[in-house]
Amino acid sequence: MQRHLTALLFTLFAMPLAQAQEWPAAIKAVEARGAEIIQRFDAPSGLQGYAARYNGQGVALYLTADGQHVLVGSLLNAQGEDLSQQPLDRLVYEPLAKEMLGKLERSTWIADGSAQAPRIIYLFSDPNCPYCNLFWKQARPWVEAGDVQLRHVMVGMLRQDSVAKAAALLSAEDRQAALHEHESAGKASQLQGLKQIPAAIQQQLDSNLGLMAEMGASATPAIFYPDENGQLRQQRGAPSPDVLKQIMGPRS
Repeated sequence: MQRHLTALLFTLFAMPLAQAQEWPAAIKAVEARGAEIIQRFDAPSGLQGYAARYNGQGVALYLTADGQHVLVGSLLNAQGEDLSQQPLDRLVYEPLAKEMLGKLERSTWIADGSAQAPRIIYLFSDPNCPYCNLFWKQARPWVEAGDVQLRHVMVGMLRQDSVAKAAALLSAEDRQAALHEHESAGKASQLQGLKQIPAAIQQQLDSNLGLMAEMGASATPAIFYPDENGQLRQQRGAPSPDVLKQIMGPRS
C-alpha cells in the first residue's frame, strides 16, 4: 500500500524545537499532553495556526481569537477545501521527508542501474525476499532504459542466512554485478553467505536494519520514491502494475 509518510516515519527526525519561544497558554496545554509544537502559521477568521506533531503525525492547532481555546484538526473552507494540509506539508512533512532522504542517501546500498538516471528509488532488500526479486524484475524496463536507478539498502531479516548473504553481496568486488547475478537467477541463485562477517559489514547491516525500523518499515521490500510533487512516498511490497508506473515514472 502506498501512503504519505506518516506514523513511525516521522518520529525519526527531531527538528530543532522552538523551545525558546513562549507559546500561548492554551498551546502550551496541548504541548503538555505530548504534542511537539513546530511553528506558527497564518489562519483565517481570527484564528492563529500552529503546526505540531503528535504520535508521529502532523497536527494542525488553531488558537481562537481570545487565546483561551484550541481547535485540533483540519480546517475547511466553504468549498470544502482543507486549509490545514498545505501548512502541515510545508512545516512538518517536507522537512522530515528531506531528512529521511538524506539518511537513505547515507546508508549502505547497492546501485542497480545508471548513476546518471534521472530518477532514484530506494528499497530495503533482503537477499531471500521473493517480493524483492519480483520488484527487481518489474523494474527492468526502466532500469535498462537508464530512466531509474534502484538503490538496494541491504538488510538481513527473513531467514537465518539472510545476514550472511547480504554480507556476501556487500563484500563483493563488484557489488552491482553480484546483485544482478543473484536477482536474475531468482530461486536458482547460488549466492553463498559469508561464514565470517567482517565487523564493518556487520555494522553497515545493523545500521540499515535500524534505519528501516526508524522509517516505519517492517517487511521487505519497503520502497521509497518521489511522487509527482516531489514528496517522498512509501510502497510496501511488490506493487501492482498501476502503482508500479507511479513509482517508476515515465519511460524514455
